[in-house]
Amino acid sequence: MRKEQSTNAINEKFLFQTCELNSALNVISGRWKAQIIYSISQGNNRFNLIRKELPNLSEQVLSRQLKELETHAILVRKVIPETVPSGIEYILTSKGSDLIPILSSLCDWGKTYEEGKEIYHI
Repeated sequence: MRKEQSTNAINEKFLFQTCELNSALNVISGRWKAQIIYSISQGNNRFNLIRKELPNLSEQVLSRQLKELETHAILVRKVIPETVPSGIEYILTSKGSDLIPILSSLCDWGKTYEEGKEIYHI
């Protein structure tokens, strides 16, 4: 149970109210979330396909991150009843699809400025 009056909770609330960037980063931060979103955008929309694409990702972490992304309306979970057993597909919402070019830009930025490659302009 989280203490709503703790210093950490108060600071988090302040940061989220001060700048929407903090809220956005909260949604996409977390182990593997960006890779999961990108993987789904590339057609890996089933649990096992995502695991195959990201082999170092544990089932527990994948399950937890998919639930969090669903909670934030980045993706929806669709049951496929015609499969036995019933299958699940993960589909990016428009909110999730809008993240793809942003994540791509962040990836490009990371490639340019990864540790040891800082570029200084004078």
